[in-house]
Order: sequence, then structure tokens, then C-alpha cells
Amino acid sequence: MALNIYNTLSRQKEEFKPLHEGRVGMYVCGPTVYSHSHIGHAKSYVSFDIIVRYFRFLGYKVLYVQNITDVGHLLDDGEDRMLKQSKIDKVHPMQVAETITHSYFEDMDALGVLRPDISPRATGHIIEQIELVKQLLEKGFAYEVKGSVYFDVRKYKDYGKLSGRSVEEMVEGTRVETRSDKRAPQDFALWKKADPEHIMRWPSPWGEGFPGWHIECSAMSMKYLGDRFDIHGGGLDNQFPHHECEIAQSECATGHAFATYWIHNNLVTVNGQKMSKSLGNFVTLKDAFKKFNPLILRFFILQSHYRSPLDFSDEALRGAGAGLEKLLNTVRNLRHELARAGTESRTADALIDLAMFKARLRETMDDDFNTPQAIAILFDFSREVNTLLNTGTPYTAASLLAIDRVYREFGGDILGLIPEAIETGGSSNGAMEGGLIQLLIDIRKEVRAQKLWALSDAIRDGLKNIGITLEDKKDGTTWKRG
Repeated sequence: MALNIYNTLSRQKEEFKPLHEGRVGMYVCGPTVYSHSHIGHAKSYVSFDIIVRYFRFLGYKVLYVQNITDVGHLLDDGEDRMLKQSKIDKVHPMQVAETITHSYFEDMDALGVLRPDISPRATGHIIEQIELVKQLLEKGFAYEVKGSVYFDVRKYKDYGKLSGRSVEEMVEGTRVETRSDKRAPQDFALWKKADPEHIMRWPSPWGEGFPGWHIECSAMSMKYLGDRFDIHGGGLDNQFPHHECEIAQSECATGHAFATYWIHNNLVTVNGQKMSKSLGNFVTLKDAFKKFNPLILRFFILQSHYRSPLDFSDEALRGAGAGLEKLLNTVRNLRHELARAGTESRTADALIDLAMFKARLRETMDDDFNTPQAIAILFDFSREVNTLLNTGTPYTAASLLAIDRVYREFGGDILGLIPEAIETGGSSNGAMEGGLIQLLIDIRKEVRAQKLWALSDAIRDGLKNIGITLEDKKDGTTWKRG
């Protein structure tokens, strides 16, 4: 089955056909680094992490570019987000950018999100942005007013093709300007004249100023991926106006199509409400990680399709944690058996149709990266693995290794849910928990050797009361939840 992707531009699933055989050029709008990352960032970047991972699993050579916006992202009142935060913190805006950029990557690393191949900063690409603005002026798609440059939306007949909005509807979503320099409300800034108090400013042919938010991504994506590339992604909230404006200015500058496939992840709510600082339900990743292991949050996100909304709550995270632990515990037991099977004589192969499960997993991932269904298949697979391990069926070390490879490829390499050090488990203190349980098992072994049966039973029953079941076998004791 071919890989099919839902293309926001065509509003349908399309078979993926790269511009260059065996290669994928992919650009995803990165964070505006003015405050610590929140659970919405996790939803977005875990979703695109899966896409990158799956392409690489399929054998594509992926060039993944994700920008850092450190200037030009304006609020509705026209104030730069970076400048506003720098005033609140009473530090230079680039100090804010540096601090939050480090914080962002720290959070993404914790979630198991692979680093982009290139992470360009808007402030590091001012020259490219100025050159792109100059092209648009020369071709008649932009105009300059009092040191600011605006894109003339009426000159681009396809404006609105991504979002499906009419020009009249777009006026409602247009940012309010502090100065009425624009010829039409829907026109957008390519370059803004800097007020005297504006710290972040650069010389340009139109005077000192700073780039508009939209021009940044066009300039950076085309610099590293070329003026045509395969995939452009971002959150659903970027679809309009940001991505709509990117398409307009890029296609007018080059005279041809921009990105072939547009992918948008859906958004996050908190207990059924839109996440907002004013509502008091704004959850940063650093706060979430204090209560839940980042791996649980990743598992929770992947239980929902990237195009579906995600409702965040502590209860939902606790449920995700229990589900993840069941999956990890099966893999833990499998690897325990695998370690023993390496030194023991086994006579028969495992009776699991690995080819069928791998085909099912491939099929569901080929269907627009359907991670919830892939996870469900992994649980089906785990039920058969548990049956194999618990019924005394003879098996070879090679057969266990083949089973483990399915977990490593689909659960690890693609979904990023099964770590190499599986004993860490899924809870926030998994390593300590696993170590303590093993310590009790070792103590119980010594107690049983001394024939202190009452104490041995007390340890077993005590663990049972907190959800840990011990299984005594002729070759040792193992544990599982439930």
C-alpha cells in the first residue's frame, strides 16, 4: 500500500509522491520563543516527529527544517511578542529568545522528539527576507508606505485557496494596525518600520525596521529546501493567516507552486475548554512533567490522530500512563525471557504471525500516519505475546528476537514509545520503582531459602495489594502490573 497523506490544500488524502526520488524536504513552523512551551507545542511537534520518523523508516532521506521565530510575530495590537516579554522580564529580547529556545529543546528532548536537521532563526536570515521583499516589490505584488512594505492581496487571485476563505471573510481575521498605512485591510506586512523605541531593528532599503512574521518562513524554507519542496506543516491555527500568506508571497515571488503537501495538526483543549492563561488552564510542559513522565504525555498524544482535537486532563494522563505501562511491561517480560533464552535450549518457534502484524502496522501508518490504530495493533500484538510467554509454549531465542524487533521498529523507531532501557517503565519514577520491586523479589528469594513462608507470602501479598503480581517459575520470579 502506498503512503497517503491528507493534504489541507486539496482537502483530501493523496498518495505521497516526492519531488525527488527517495528524498523528502519538510518544513514545519517552529515556536515563537517568548515563553515556555505548553501542551499545544507537544501535540504539534510530537505529531510531526512521527511523520519524520516514519519517512525515515520507509527509507527516505529526510531534510527536516523547523524555524525559531525570535522577531516579527506581532500581537493583535501590533506589538512584537518578543519585545512585550522582554519588557515584562526587564531583559534584552534576545536574552528572552536564547533562554526560551534552550527551554524548548529541553522539553522536546524529554518528549523523545528528534531534533530538526536545521533550526534557522528569523534574526539570522534578515538579508534573505529583505531580498524576498525586494522581489515582490519589483514584480508589483507589494507596495511601500512610509518605511513599511505590504503585500497587495488583490494582486494574487488564489489568495484563500488553503483556508477556503473569501477575501471578505479574511478582513474579519486581519490584525488591527496601529497605523492605517495599508491600501486594504487584508493586506499584510512584509517589512515594518521600527518605532524609535523598538529595540529589534535592521537597516533596509526602506529604512530601519524588522520583518513581518509571514515573510520569515518563506525566506527560511526556500533557503534550505529550495523554492519548491514536499511538505509544509504546522498547527491548525497557522493555516490562516500565516500559511495563507506564505503561499501568496512565495508563489508570487517564484512564479510557481510552493509546497506540494500541507499538513496541519489539530489543537489542544484542557478539560473541554480552550487553553488560555486568562482561564487559568494554561499548562506548560515543565509543569506537566512534574506530575507525569514525558513518555506518558507522548503516548497520550499518539492515542489521538494528529488531525483530531486532543483534550488534556490529569485523569486522561493517568489513564494513558496505565495503558503505557501495560505495553511496556509486556516488552519488559519479553526481554527478560529473551535474556534467559540466549543460554537455554528451546525447540520450537513462536506461534505468532509476525508478517501479518507488521503488514497491519504498515497499512495503518500508510493511512495518514494513523497512530491510534497503530497503538491498538501493538496491544493486539502484546496479547499474543503475553499468551506465548504465560502458557509455557516452547520457543527459540531467535523467535523472541524477531518479536522484539517488531517492538523496536514500530514501538521504538516509529512511535518513540518503547525505550532501549525498558526497565525505566512508564511512571514518573519508573527506574526507582522497578529497582525497588526487584529488591523485594531478591529479599523474598532469600526469605524463601530460609523457609520463612509467612514472610514470603506477606511480601507477595503486599505487592499484590498495590497492583504488582509476582509470578514464581522454576527459573526465577518475574513481576507484572495487575
